Amino acid sequence: MITMSGKEKASYGVGAVSKDLVYSLVAGFLMYYYNTVLGISATIVGVLFMAARVFDAFNDPIMGVIIDKTRSPIGKFRPWLLVGTATNAVVLYFMFSIPAHLSGNQLLLYASMAYLLWGITYTMMDIPYWSMIPSLTAPGKDRENLSVIARSAAGFGFALPVALTMVLVPLLGGGDERLGFSRFSLIIAVIFVIGIVIMCLNVKEKVPATEKSPRVKDLFKALIQNDQALVVVVAIVMFNSSLYLTNQLALYFFRFDMGNAALFGIFGTVGGGAQIIAMLFIPLLRKKLSSKALFVAGISTTIFGYALLFIMGTVNITNMVFLSIAAVIIFVGFGIATVLTTVFLANTVDYGEWKNGQRTESVVFSLQTFVVKLASAFSVLIAGVGLDVIKLDVNAVVQTASTLLGLRFLMVVVPMVGLAISILFFTKFYKLSDAKLTTITEELYVRRAKENLGS
Repeated sequence: MITMSGKEKASYGVGAVSKDLVYSLVAGFLMYYYNTVLGISATIVGVLFMAARVFDAFNDPIMGVIIDKTRSPIGKFRPWLLVGTATNAVVLYFMFSIPAHLSGNQLLLYASMAYLLWGITYTMMDIPYWSMIPSLTAPGKDRENLSVIARSAAGFGFALPVALTMVLVPLLGGGDERLGFSRFSLIIAVIFVIGIVIMCLNVKEKVPATEKSPRVKDLFKALIQNDQALVVVVAIVMFNSSLYLTNQLALYFFRFDMGNAALFGIFGTVGGGAQIIAMLFIPLLRKKLSSKALFVAGISTTIFGYALLFIMGTVNITNMVFLSIAAVIIFVGFGIATVLTTVFLANTVDYGEWKNGQRTESVVFSLQTFVVKLASAFSVLIAGVGLDVIKLDVNAVVQTASTLLGLRFLMVVVPMVGLAISILFFTKFYKLSDAKLTTITEELYVRRAKENLGS
């Protein structure tokens, strides 16, 4: 049986915290930094982000194949975790430290290349991190518990920059946001490297790679034939891209619609705490509900929270009690669904091995990032172009009523529609019940035992 020690689980969680510090800073504040601090127009930023993500998205399956073909003394995942982390930390610092003398095309070229390189190097680290889950645990309770640990830790890491960035940046920069972002990114980069090193020293895969290096053609053939992996990935795309659009616009919403950018940190902190608590309660909730039913309940909860936030923006309610209630509802549902999508995707790795005889952890998880990046590319384009279409003026003290309504629609209503569609799609096509997974696991143990005896 595959088992993990408490030290290994804690170290895996440390890795999640450190890597999501980086992701949170980029996802939540890079558009703001490029647009508001550097003065690049929102439309140009949206187009820039979209182009970089489309390019990076096509790099993900390639990276997944490379990882699955890697053979080294420390496994196939950890070499890329270390290389990806080191290079990404360097790129992160320089991306938030753009020289002040750059302007015009030089500024755009620097910003574009920095973001493109950040995406490529983050992929080198992120795909092997999540791809390790199927090689560390078996389907069922152990896998769900590890996913809870990883996602809870990631949620904690994501929440920290949300809560602290707009507080520490002015302090670190002495009132200069440009300098503050540079110094803050350096701190995050250092923590990032330390966290991943700790993880790599203490965690190694339990299911060894097969001696035969799989061909690229065979890997993609097996992936295409894995119908349940494709179902989960499509659901993840609709779920994550909807939330990503909100994430891009949240700081604008609180600064211009609610009238106080500091509310963003409070909202994110309260929500992040609720998200982590919800994740920790998943093992208890699973005793009452199937994973599929719990996933639907989680997304439905998030939709309800969005509706509440839209109403509050419409009637201009900025009371922290009501904002906190909305944050708790949104993030509780988001936390539940996020953990379960990771579990579902890991389960499809075992399903793919059972069905096709090919175990392709990294390719399956790279497919997730591939399509999510394509979807998020269009989300960030919608955000960037949308800000200009609704005529949001970052230098204006007061925005027009139509601008604020447009901002609310982009940030809340559009994601609600995407989340509703993801529920309908997933419930119709996902077929891996708990009983089915138990049967698959038992048959795989027998099959592997016979292969080991024959070798």
